[in-house]
Amino acid sequence: MEYAKRKLSEEKVFKDPVHRYVHVRDRVIWDLIGTKEFQRLRRIRQLGTTYLTFHGAEHSRFSHSLGVYEIVRRITDDVFKDRVNWNGKDRLLSLCAALLHDLGHGPFSHSFEKVFGMDHEEFTRQIILGETEVNEVLRRVGRNFPKKVAEVIAKTSENKLVVSLISSQLDADRMDYLLRDAYYTGVSYGHFDIERLLRVMRPHEDQAVFKYSGMHAVEDYILSRYQMYWQVYFHPVTRSAEVILTKILQRAKMLYDARYPFKHGPSHFQSLFEGRLTLRDYLKLDEHIMLYYIEVWQEEDDPVLRDLCARFVNRNLFKYIEFDPAKEFKVHSRLEKLFEEAGIDPNYYLVIDSSSDLPYDFYRPGEEGERLPINLLMRNGDLKELSRESDIVDAISGKRRTDHKLYFPLDLIEDETTHGEKKREIAALLKLPRSSEI
Repeated sequence: MEYAKRKLSEEKVFKDPVHRYVHVRDRVIWDLIGTKEFQRLRRIRQLGTTYLTFHGAEHSRFSHSLGVYEIVRRITDDVFKDRVNWNGKDRLLSLCAALLHDLGHGPFSHSFEKVFGMDHEEFTRQIILGETEVNEVLRRVGRNFPKKVAEVIAKTSENKLVVSLISSQLDADRMDYLLRDAYYTGVSYGHFDIERLLRVMRPHEDQAVFKYSGMHAVEDYILSRYQMYWQVYFHPVTRSAEVILTKILQRAKMLYDARYPFKHGPSHFQSLFEGRLTLRDYLKLDEHIMLYYIEVWQEEDDPVLRDLCARFVNRNLFKYIEFDPAKEFKVHSRLEKLFEEAGIDPNYYLVIDSSSDLPYDFYRPGEEGERLPINLLMRNGDLKELSRESDIVDAISGKRRTDHKLYFPLDLIEDETTHGEKKREIAALLKLPRSSEI
């Protein structure tokens, strides 16, 4: 039997707290899970620094990837099976793309990418197309199969229906991470009725659509997403940890470029710092490696690197205030000057962080980053854009909410043993009450 159609002699299952079980019958999927590139995802958290805010958020990108696969498996094997507009030959392509969609994520992905200008999607493509165990498995299906999988994940595939299952405003990726992240953070507002959503999902030419009768389940999902972003993903304490992590990486890179004599040289980051990072080097990086360096750099002679690492390890994070840089740029300039005069480097200890989210957007032809809308399938077969039928979604669609915070080390400002006058002026500008906790 050809490899693409080969089944395991017995179904394998992974126990899962979100989907109860993840079912694997295909030899291709089982072999992909066993590759070292996929197993690496066990060592990368799904939510980066969020575990410092929600202590249960220790789940990995491995478990999320299995979850996305399971949702797509249910769609292709049950929901879409034998329906008009669905080609059963696309099943394996959909399953592989779902399983491998996050393959290129690095440790603490967002901080990592921000500092070094990297793109995890590009590394996903390289892993799938490069000299890897994943590529070897996919090539057994067909010589061009790795390319087809990579194109689906990159959203460049001509098979728009399959792309929409993995990447759209209501896709398997988002369904899983909302439910999974809500479960592991212990919050209630990330939950929605996935069973109902899947029951009303239908294949339609170039995208998955939802029966009008299931509109309330779609509304529930949109609101869950909205709440999760502002209550979990953009939580100010998590962002504080990300700010410190970002500054650790920036400081380490600056010191390396200045030929600083590290007690614990960043051998795992050498090719990265020198701008010659290979795929092989990238795949060696995971959060265990990152945390090792943050731990040992607490012993470095450089006071900034030492302090930032100690803050991250011991969760002595920066405090924050609401701060709009567009309106308060004069205050920010004055603060920078005062920080310097007080012996606190503003490049590392005075940081503006902004977060924004667009919970749902409708289609605006010609706009950069235009998004295909969520469409409802009416009883007469017509399609209607979600926000035109739902007052709830209409109220938040197309509206980007942005949040600005200014982060700073409260303990250093309150320590008036040195530069007391300057620090009191800083505290006044930040509107900090005396001996306060923010």
